[in-house]
Amino acid sequence: MSALSKILQGPALLPIIQADTPTEAVAIANAMYQGGIGSVEVVLRTAKALDCISAIRTHIPQLLVGAGTILSKADAQAAKNAGAQFLVSPASTPKLLQAMLDTDLPLAPGVSTPSEIALAIEMGLTELKFFPAHLSGGSAMLKALSGIFQQVRFCPTGGISQQNLSEYLALKNVFVVGGSWVSPAKAVVEQDWALITELSRQATALALQLKQAA
Repeated sequence: MSALSKILQGPALLPIIQADTPTEAVAIANAMYQGGIGSVEVVLRTAKALDCISAIRTHIPQLLVGAGTILSKADAQAAKNAGAQFLVSPASTPKLLQAMLDTDLPLAPGVSTPSEIALAIEMGLTELKFFPAHLSGGSAMLKALSGIFQQVRFCPTGGISQQNLSEYLALKNVFVVGGSWVSPAKAVVEQDWALITELSRQATALALQLKQAA
């Protein structure tokens, strides 16, 4: 199993896609790709989410596509069968972590407490999703965790926007930042793909600028 950080493409951004149909998912993903995004996470929160993963893989093969909101062994296997190239969960339990590991796909299980981080480390995992990031202490919490869990790197997600993105990207223990701010629900409903492309471009520019300054 490869580390998620080793396969991510493009800037250190992992936008979330929540779509009701495969056609909508492909349109969102294409808009993000046109804005410089190289990797996306399709969340399993809609009835057609698995079909959305397959459709993006087919129509935009240059894009790395993962599945989010993995909550069970069935979710993990179904996501892999649909073509997901990595898995992300919002939480961690021993059974869920093992189910995700059994797929042999790169993964980032969700944590928000030191105990959950310790559980993940016990199972050999050191790349974790920090969720919900803002409500769990934000960048200040990640700074505090860095001294204790020096081998762990995070993908913070939840409450992140263009305004606070740089706070997270600047942290040494952050390898990618996730979120939905580049595809606002209003833009999706109105099929304003140009806005999603522009927001993706802005986020990409900031991520690359911070990487060059590091």
